[in-house]
Amino acid sequence: MSVTFSEIIKLNFSLVFSLLALSTSNVSEETAIAQYTQNANSSLIPNSLKVPSGQQLLLKSSAKGTQIYVCKAKSAEYPVEYEWTLKAPDAVLLNEQGQDLGKHYTGPTWEAKDGSKVVAKVKSKANAPQASAIPWLLLEARSHEENGIFHRVNWIQRINTVGGKPPIQGCDQSSQNRDIRVNYTADYLFYGGETTSSLFQNKHY
Repeated sequence: MSVTFSEIIKLNFSLVFSLLALSTSNVSEETAIAQYTQNANSSLIPNSLKVPSGQQLLLKSSAKGTQIYVCKAKSAEYPVEYEWTLKAPDAVLLNEQGQDLGKHYTGPTWEAKDGSKVVAKVKSKANAPQASAIPWLLLEARSHEENGIFHRVNWIQRINTVGGKPPIQGCDQSSQNRDIRVNYTADYLFYGGETTSSLFQNKHY
């Protein structure tokens, strides 16, 4: 999953050639950069996390917050064995300009400042390049609320995760039902049956 120096050079040349092509096409600079960014990200994402064909990148957001875990018995069959179980995320969402886009919380739910929400379920996961980071995910939308930037979202990718994993120790009978928060960051890519121009229509959020 690591990127080599030669791959970085290739991606940079790809961007240069994309921008040079603008002089002979009707494609805007913003659209060209968006398409380049989407292609660059796609080349680093495992095939198991790729979105279905026909879906376009609508929005990219970074998240900064915590993963909340609760100490619980592993199962009814093993009531004396305990483990940290994911309870919910709790993070702020930022757009590519670093401005407040919304929040991410239990569901898992992504809620924008315009009131629109999308709730999704995990379809597949892949180990992060860093062993200390939570997995990368592909999620499918299962419900929406209100019109807005998240109303058209069909698929979500969680990539570039840092941190977020629970500790190996500290969960036993004496700490049953205790919550802990583990800091994490990640990027979320939102896809739908729209054109990539939607990415720039929502810059003000």
